[in-house]
Amino acid sequence: QIDKMSARSSQLQEETAALQQALSQLATSQAMMDKLRAEEKAAFTQNKADMEQGLDGIKIALKVLSEYYAKADKAHSSADGAGGSIIGLLEVVESDFTKGLAEMTATEESSLSAYDTETKENEIEKATKEQDVKYKVKESTELDKTVAETTSDRSGVQAELDAVLEYLQKIEEECIAKAETYEDRKARMVAELAGLKEALRVLNEESTDGALIQTASLRGVRRHSHA
Repeated sequence: QIDKMSARSSQLQEETAALQQALSQLATSQAMMDKLRAEEKAAFTQNKADMEQGLDGIKIALKVLSEYYAKADKAHSSADGAGGSIIGLLEVVESDFTKGLAEMTATEESSLSAYDTETKENEIEKATKEQDVKYKVKESTELDKTVAETTSDRSGVQAELDAVLEYLQKIEEECIAKAETYEDRKARMVAELAGLKEALRVLNEESTDGALIQTASLRGVRRHSHA
């Protein structure tokens, strides 16, 4: 169970690291988009101002020329042809400027719309991944805590078991020691009896009353042995 929890925690940590890397890349991508959008907006603002200023100048020129050549003064009749050509050229330029300004504005609006759409998608992706990271970190932390507590409990049980085994071993050693002491005592008693028997044999051989001494002594030995 502990191994499974540890493996799951490791997997969650790997997934969290991958998500955090993806979030970092997403942030970098968004920063580049923001920079490009700012540059595009600045360029559009400047170009639009220049185009509008140029267009206003052309309109003023057309108005002045139109009013000038519209006068009934015949003194200008010789220049009517040249004036008409200039006015026609200015009208073409005005049309080009108007068309260019419209296209420029449409491009800016399209770029802004694409930027807003992708930015919102990035925000949703960021929020989703951040929430996923939060849950995975929480689960991994809880698993690590459970593993640590379980390991600690198992260590405590093992320590108690070791203490019990040590106590049992101590008792066993004491019992063996007592058994050895009893055997030693028994061996000494047997040796003492053998010594007494040998002494009686010697005395029996040397004494004229050997039979009496042997009989009395053996009775005493038997009583001592039964005791």
